[in-house]
Amino acid sequence: MKSKIVLFIIGFLVWSLLTWPLDLQHLIVGLIVSAFVAFITGDLFSQRPHHFGHITRYLWFCYYVPVFLWECLKANIDVAIRVLNPRLPINPGIVKVKTTLRSDTGLTFLANSITLTPGTFCVDIDAEKGVLYVHWIDVKTQDIDKATELIVSKFEKILKKIFE
Repeated sequence: MKSKIVLFIIGFLVWSLLTWPLDLQHLIVGLIVSAFVAFITGDLFSQRPHHFGHITRYLWFCYYVPVFLWECLKANIDVAIRVLNPRLPINPGIVKVKTTLRSDTGLTFLANSITLTPGTFCVDIDAEKGVLYVHWIDVKTQDIDKATELIVSKFEKILKKIFE
């Protein structure tokens, strides 16, 4: 029940910010839509709604966004250079990387961060073992620890502070 209430509050706040300036009509529709979404998907949203009360998680998320955008920009440039210069080596393959994240939301964010960064694509997640299988456009190493350092570590440290 707590996760439904948290989802309702967050949904209504987002609705209010997106429909600014506020008027009665938008507020009523926002209440109805937020309540409907919270009722339907509230149980799927979060297993630990009490985490939403920690302000430090939001500050870490604000830090995560520019880190992700920077890594994404660097990867875009790398892939563009490889496309424009066919002499550059491409060594595609699937590597196994470890993660210490255990929450579904943290693993999902990590997998999406890897996938949204050009040149890498998360193929599979084994949550029980804490392993991700990642397709990498230029495999630099097959060693699990080194691959983890190159692909996962830049996101994982921040995501752990947000979602764990």
